[in-house]
Amino acid sequence: QVQLVESGGGLVQAGGSLRLSCVVSESTVSTHPIAWYRWFRQAPGKQREGVATISRGGPTTYADSVKGRCTISRDNEKNTVFLQMDALEPEDTAVYYCNVVFFSGDAYWGQGTQVTVTS
Repeated sequence: QVQLVESGGGLVQAGGSLRLSCVVSESTVSTHPIAWYRWFRQAPGKQREGVATISRGGPTTYADSVKGRCTISRDNEKNTVFLQMDALEPEDTAVYYCNVVFFSGDAYWGQGTQVTVTS
């Protein structure tokens, strides 16, 4: 079974920074490479939305709302994806979810980590 463990969320003042991490269980990744790592978020009363994506080959995409403030990166050897978030705004408050998509098409989600930004 694939397991994703997220960390790095917390409470921060507007303008601050957080770095989220998501580790994917190694036993699965060694035989089934990950095609895409993705971060999503869901604010109270809103639908889950995509934040950033990074492919195994390296290309990244970002939601317009975080472009210029967030950086997604990955460490293939450690099966880990990161989301560096700077200049945080209260509107960034949400539960952030890690999502991985294997080349087989199978996708898995982490349990989520809370990010709260105060004004």
